[in-house]
Amino acid sequence: SMITLAHELVHSKHSHHTLKNQHFIYTDYSLFVAEVASNFHQAMMRGHLLKTDIDRNFKLALIEEAVGGNFFRYFFQMPTLARFELETHQRAERGEPLTADSMIALMADLFAEGFGPNFDMDRERVGMTWATFGHLFADYYVYSYATGISGANALAGGILRGEPNAVENYLGFLKAGGSDYSLNVLRKAGVDLTTPQPVEETFAVMEGYIDQMEELLG
Repeated sequence: SMITLAHELVHSKHSHHTLKNQHFIYTDYSLFVAEVASNFHQAMMRGHLLKTDIDRNFKLALIEEAVGGNFFRYFFQMPTLARFELETHQRAERGEPLTADSMIALMADLFAEGFGPNFDMDRERVGMTWATFGHLFADYYVYSYATGISGANALAGGILRGEPNAVENYLGFLKAGGSDYSLNVLRKAGVDLTTPQPVEETFAVMEGYIDQMEELLG
């Protein structure tokens, strides 16, 4: 899709700016910042399209993709997978065997906790989620989607609101590559992921999308 293309192409743009501005030894930036860049462009594309004169159905589809796709996947599903990953590593370290049945049960329990008691789910199907994500072959990677979407929406919000130096800060973030610790690179761009603010701002963005959808459907 167009949104997926925006997400993936920016990985190339990130590398381009890094290679152009950093010594070779600082060009290997972390997955932590990579997912900020990719989610940033998804947020910017949505922000742009929602401000244009698009028809109601297109707008609804765009918002549904954001809430039911991007935010659900990165803000709920990926953190749940991160908890699953941590628990499986801890079980292995305790010498406990990892079987398909035990991992399905663990995955289902974690999703049930997240969805809450009023959500009826197919435990067998939902419990197989871990087997559908090749991301888990990269150790402790999936959590970075949640931090990525949080940092991305905080950065994009500044630009969409027209805040001074927001564009320059973002370009500086792309150019920084691996020249500093990931959290420091983001701080220099104006986002501090050691505080709740980026996460709270991202929840506010999601709430705004839901409000828009309810208005369109009302």
